[in-house]
Amino acid sequence: MKFSIVTISYNQSRFLEQAIRSVIDQDYPDIEYIVVDPGSTDGSREIIERYRGMITKVIFEPDHGPADGLNKGFAHATGEVFAYINSDDYFEPYAFSQVAKFFNERQDIDVVLGAIKIVDGNGHAKWRKRMSDKFDLKKYANGRCWIGQQATFFRRTAYEKPVFFNVENNTCWDAELLVCMALNKCKFGRIYKVLGNFRIYEASISGSARLREKYIKDQDRIRKQIYETFPPSRSLHSNVLLRLLYKFDLRRHLANCFVK
Repeated sequence: MKFSIVTISYNQSRFLEQAIRSVIDQDYPDIEYIVVDPGSTDGSREIIERYRGMITKVIFEPDHGPADGLNKGFAHATGEVFAYINSDDYFEPYAFSQVAKFFNERQDIDVVLGAIKIVDGNGHAKWRKRMSDKFDLKKYANGRCWIGQQATFFRRTAYEKPVFFNVENNTCWDAELLVCMALNKCKFGRIYKVLGNFRIYEASISGSARLREKYIKDQDRIRKQIYETFPPSRSLHSNVLLRLLYKFDLRRHLANCFVK
């Protein structure tokens, strides 16, 4: 099966080459690679040009943020399996072959979630590997479901339900996409292997937590979408308590840099 991978790049020249090489150096033969850069000025475009011969499609045009860039990239995708990696993260060398094997064996699965390593700006491990939780809409709404985007792959058919990356979401567009897929009855599975690396450093969204309040608002909006389908069954008092616990847990995750 053919993999379509999108990288969104914006002024991440320090890490971009590693992200690109983590795709083009995979031990898997059928990869379509799309790189989107809306206007980097730090040398990133020169790096992309250096690898253009190994990149299927380069999109150099303005966009309205990461979600819009991903929508532009996947609009050109023709593969059977989709995934994306931000320009400051990177895949493990064997990731695609592991995912292809899983999808071939499990034709009933639409989305596969794996484990990630969390690394610092120099690529050194910061914590032990973290396995994505089993995806559950109710648990996600309650702040008790964590997913490693760098180890997430989905079939083209799941993306064409249709779903898309919400351009208005600048904090958790990846999670919102998965929520849309789950609401569309997509089936999730897990691979208990490290497939990607999540880089957290002082200038990243996670490392700085500079979008904390926006993240909370985005999560509240996503939670309401879930509750339209799965109304909470608890009493009003329990719901208030749940909300407080949810926000406490959210801030703990942000403080520990688990959100990007």
